[in-house]
Amino acid sequence: MVGVTGTRVRALLARYAVAWLYLGGFLLTGLVYFALPGPGRPAMLWWASTDVVNLHHHPVGCLVLSAFVTNDDWYAWPLLIALALFGANQVLGNWRTAVVCAAGHVIGTLVSEGIVAYRVQQGLLPAGDNRILDVGPSYVVVAAIMVALLYGSWWARVAAAADLAILVFLGQIFAGLSTLQVAAVGHATALVVGAAGGGLLLWQRRRTAADPAGRPAASLLAE
Repeated sequence: MVGVTGTRVRALLARYAVAWLYLGGFLLTGLVYFALPGPGRPAMLWWASTDVVNLHHHPVGCLVLSAFVTNDDWYAWPLLIALALFGANQVLGNWRTAVVCAAGHVIGTLVSEGIVAYRVQQGLLPAGDNRILDVGPSYVVVAAIMVALLYGSWWARVAAAADLAILVFLGQIFAGLSTLQVAAVGHATALVVGAAGGGLLLWQRRRTAADPAGRPAASLLAE
């Protein structure tokens, strides 16, 4: 019995590896953040911020770290991440989930901050807007929500719908969209990336599973 249970646990860990890794990475980064001395915390946040200045100076570093840190409501994010990522992971498998979530985060950031850079250049915004705090896992979560909501099983859709409702009505993630606020534009972009990218990758996964010359469908559980 112990051996069977261990096998099932390993299978679940492998099947949802991306969701576990991202959730674990967020928790670990949070522990590091809270362990820092007082001045170290804002320094970490500002280095990770995906603002226009940082995207010019260290784009890869800030894009990666910003997805694992947040400056508010840290304790709520593990649940929000789990509600979205596990459903998306079930739909797409591991590497496809990583691709669509990374794309949501990166494209959402580049579009929203690109609009800021353009508006600053045109004199529509003050130069200080090139240096605003922009961190958090929300673009990753929104992209995963759309995958689970549109293409997931019933439990994944229920979890994703609850997740989206919390973010929209309590988190106000689309507030300021009409005035092109950074967060609102980024969330809207990540939503589109999750819907379109998730659909494309799901079609590709199903096509691979149905291809007689390809691997058997059961092998997709490990992807």
